[in-house]
Amino acid sequence: MYLPTPQDLRERRNALGLTQSELAERAGVSQPLIARIEGGDVDPRLSTLRRIVEALDEAEGDVVRARDLMHSEVVSVAPSDAVHDAVDQMQTAGYSQLPVIADGVPVGSISESDVVHAGADVGDSPVREVMSESFPTVSPDATLEEVSSLLDHYTAVIVTEDGDTVGIITQADVAAHVS
Repeated sequence: MYLPTPQDLRERRNALGLTQSELAERAGVSQPLIARIEGGDVDPRLSTLRRIVEALDEAEGDVVRARDLMHSEVVSVAPSDAVHDAVDQMQTAGYSQLPVIADGVPVGSISESDVVHAGADVGDSPVREVMSESFPTVSPDATLEEVSSLLDHYTAVIVTEDGDTVGIITQADVAAHVS
């Protein structure tokens, strides 16, 4: 049976963004007891430790992860696709931008503004010639806070697992979740 150390409890509480008081309230114990347990000054009873771990488990269930927000169907183009095909795909899907993915790995992005800035004669050119940098990537375990922080600077975030693209999250997805 695995029993967490005081350091494990403190790290997990901090990772969940809980104060000692919040954890104590959730577990039905006092804040000074949480402080003493985390400090290694007291060994809690097994029943108390169980209540603390259950409170942490419950709090973790409250955390919104990238996997909860993402769309697993990612509309994308390949670097070798023609720009006019990418534009057609954006118009059909109703998007102003798309990730550029090669063999499951995000390598760039293409937007309507990239095409406009490239000029009128790029229609038959490959996407790689007009694409911009890739959207940032996160793991499926990334928190809503981490994703939101990236979306403050980018219009989308790609979710990858073992290097492969498994989803995409846009500002609209986070707004829909929050509301």
